Parts: sequence; structure tokens; C-alpha cells
Amino acid sequence: MGSGIGPAIDLDRRLLRDLMLGRATLDRAAHLRTEPQRLDELWAHASTRVLLLDGGRLPVTDGKTPQLVLLAPADVDGDIAQTERHLLGTNTNGGAVFLARPTLAGTSDDDRDHPRPAPLGAIWVGLREVGAHLDDHDAGIAVTAVALDSWHRSHPHCARCGQATEIASGGWVRRCPDDGSEHYPRTDPAVIMLVRDEYDRALLGHQAAWPEGWFSTLAGFVEPGETAEAAVRREVLEESGIHLGADPDDVVYLGSQPWPFPSSLMLGYHARAASHDIAVDGVEIGEARWFSREQLRDECAAGTLRVPSSISIARRLIERWYGEPLPESWSRP
Repeated sequence: MGSGIGPAIDLDRRLLRDLMLGRATLDRAAHLRTEPQRLDELWAHASTRVLLLDGGRLPVTDGKTPQLVLLAPADVDGDIAQTERHLLGTNTNGGAVFLARPTLAGTSDDDRDHPRPAPLGAIWVGLREVGAHLDDHDAGIAVTAVALDSWHRSHPHCARCGQATEIASGGWVRRCPDDGSEHYPRTDPAVIMLVRDEYDRALLGHQAAWPEGWFSTLAGFVEPGETAEAAVRREVLEESGIHLGADPDDVVYLGSQPWPFPSSLMLGYHARAASHDIAVDGVEIGEARWFSREQLRDECAAGTLRVPSSISIARRLIERWYGEPLPESWSRP
């Protein structure tokens, strides 16, 4: 029994399924990352394919059912001055999928004045825009590639001495040639939670920087020395002034999803409130409200309220509470 201020609502404990950015079919084959000869063999395999990115954007076909445009290694080798090859994983037919991070002569990786030409038959699109429309195979490749690429672009130097680092372990390590330290891709755990009161209303917040009418679940990063459940309670209190029930069953884990913008792992929760009165900080969260299902439906239908897109775990948390999928027309851009 929870410790809310009224009769305890029942929190559905079933794990969330089929999260849009939580799909993957490749074998990551981590044991091959430290074997240069095997990496060369995989690169030369007839079924191996290579993904290029442009400042984090993906090459996809244009249309209602976009697909990643992957290249043969020979096509990549002939078009670039230098390539960093990162093993994303192996496929079932003996080959692999690599992320190639080329630097074109005279440009930088993020040179927006000289965007990289898209592969033949492709357009450049961000993962936020296209992720929900990719199949499981492409979605898994895209999420890993975007996250790994973002880390490489933002961490080119040693955190200890500032020396430029070198790529190792198939793209999954950066090693300092001066002090020998190794640096690994970072993943920042963050909690994201839909809070419910005894009337089964949902607490949604509006970030101060968002356009009017945009609301979502509350969220925040897990701090050093903190459990995820403690972070849920702290973030809800800091952002909304709402206390959660003290019983362990008042905070229920529902699943996780990578969020490579740039490097988060979102840990999703439902939680019971133990208080009603909202007090936002006015800095990060400009407004927070309790919504009944009817209020959410009516305001979304009227166009005065917009909820997160289907690519996010926030959307799935809201839908779990709401009881059914939400129309795509209710999504914010």
C-alpha cells in the first residue's frame, strides 16, 4: 500500500515495450574491438556496410518509410581524405556495420558552411525527426552511431593533460599518447517520471524555454552517490514542490531508453504523489499542472496543449497512464 494523501492508486508495473530508441538487432561484438586483424577482415567483407554522418545527421531515403543509406567500404575509402572506422556490430551474414567518421580535406567535422554531400539517394535528417519511422534494424544502428559520434566530436582531447587522443578498440576508446590514460564513451543516467495523485491525475511540466503549450513529464540527471529512485524523489520536489510517497512501492521502474542528445540513458518511472500543492522554481520549470485524462484529451484536441513526440520515453509514460496511444496530431513538432 502506498503512502499517498488519499486512497492509493494502482501503479502498473509492466515494463514498457518497443521504445522507439530502444530497438536493436546488431550483435555489438565487443570482443572484436581489440582485434585489429579481425576488424580489417570485417571491413573487407562483402556484406559489410558503412554509415556516414554529417554533424550528427543521418543519411536516409526520402519518403514515408525512410531507411538508412549504408555504403560499401570501397565507396567510403574512395571519397574521403581520412576515416575513423568504428565497429557498431556484426550482422548475421558474416559482415558488420561500421560508423565512418571522415574528415574532408579543408573542413571540420562540424563545418556547417561546407556540409558533407549526402550519399546517392539520401538526404540528411536528424535522429529526432526520423527515429520513429525507422525499422528496428536501422533504429538500433542510428542510435548507437549518433551517440558514439557525438562523444568523439566532443571529447577529442585527454581530460587529464589536454593532449589530442588517439582512437582505439574499434572506436570505443580514446587513448592519450602522453599519459596512457584511456577514455570511454560516456552515458549519463537520467530519471524521467510521470507522477500521479490519488485522483489518478498526471503531473506534467512546462520548461521555461519551451513554446507555450508544450508539456511533458518531469526529468533530471542522477547525481553522484544517488540511487535512481532517490533522484526521482529529489527531482520531482525540486521542479514541482510535490512530495512523493515514502513507501518503496510509490516509485515504480518501467523501463529505459537511450537518448543520444548527447549522451543520456533515460530511466522511466511512474510515481505516487503524497502532496497536491505545486510550487515550481520558475527558472527551469515555468509551470506544472495536474491533468485528468479528460483535460489532456480536450486541450490536445483544441491545440492548446502539445505532448512529446512518439520517439521519447516521456510519450510512452503518458500513454501508459492515459490507457491508449495518443494521436500523432497531439505531438509537438
